Amino acid sequence: MPSARRLTIAQRFEMAGARAIGALAPSVKRRIAGQPIRLDGLELDLDTQVLLKLEERNPRGPLTGRTPAEAREDLRHAVRVVAGAQIPLASVLETSVAGADGPLAARLYVPDGGEAAGPAPLVVYYHGGGWVAGDLDTHDQPCRLLARTSGARVLSVDYRLSPEHPFPAPVDDALAAFRDVSARAAEYGADPARIAVAGDSAGGHLAAVTCQQAMGDGGPVPAFQLLIYPATDFVNVAQSRLTFAEGFLLTKANMDWYELQFFGPDGDRRDPRASPLQADDLSGSPPALIVTAGFDPLRDEGEAYARKLSAAGVRTLLRRHDGYVHGFMHVFISGPGPREAIAEMGGVLRSALAG
Repeated sequence: MPSARRLTIAQRFEMAGARAIGALAPSVKRRIAGQPIRLDGLELDLDTQVLLKLEERNPRGPLTGRTPAEAREDLRHAVRVVAGAQIPLASVLETSVAGADGPLAARLYVPDGGEAAGPAPLVVYYHGGGWVAGDLDTHDQPCRLLARTSGARVLSVDYRLSPEHPFPAPVDDALAAFRDVSARAAEYGADPARIAVAGDSAGGHLAAVTCQQAMGDGGPVPAFQLLIYPATDFVNVAQSRLTFAEGFLLTKANMDWYELQFFGPDGDRRDPRASPLQADDLSGSPPALIVTAGFDPLRDEGEAYARKLSAAGVRTLLRRHDGYVHGFMHVFISGPGPREAIAEMGGVLRSALAG
């Protein structure tokens, strides 16, 4: 189960205030948020605009000049503020998987009906956080809801983080974890023919690269890939990185900081393990669902990856959630949109892994 962390009085007030505002009537929320924000032909979701307004009143500032430890605690706190009540499941088990350089902590989410039904579909999940932050606890709620709505077991993997373990260490861990789960599927109650990979943001990048590498090593290949607002290209600057560079949670300054921690000053951004969009040939890739957010700097490169998969003959679904920002799948305290988005992802996984 998620580990408990002591909250300060200020943090408790922030959490209580966010929950109270989330329960307000839309007309009251609009007065708090101000005029609708429209950009690039899209309108920002009202609940998201309210949360961004709250962020303006309590800014955490850019990550530049801060330590990785501070960035990790910032993400943990931000998630606690918006996570809501814990989603119940049949069981949640602490376990481990093999990484590229030793065992990695992992957490297995088993949905209702998933304990006695025989070998089940399983999703290996890689959390987001810029390859620097994020852990099993920050992504506990999304993994719970994904398991509940997909009917699949979800195994969340705590891969090594940068800058202590820079590129390609997280990439190597992601592939090693998938290989290990495939080899020991029975230990996780999984059907080895129905193991998918998924992840959000940096985790979406790791899931995409895992699929590419698995196709080249002669071993098992994921049955499906779910990429949620993934980072796919560090060579070219997509327009969305410029249009949404400020004011929509993930800023250009923070993205640049994450990139530096992950690659260092001399990392090869053209390596397809760094920029999966730069891969020469994606034919034969697992079927995919790629999810993007309208007001996300990473929107365009995620959608470009979907188009490249489709052009290579890969069955690919692309779903843009127009009014949302990067990280929306953590927000459970306000409107139903993020829950509905994850439920939709779960429905696609349920169909894709049906057997």
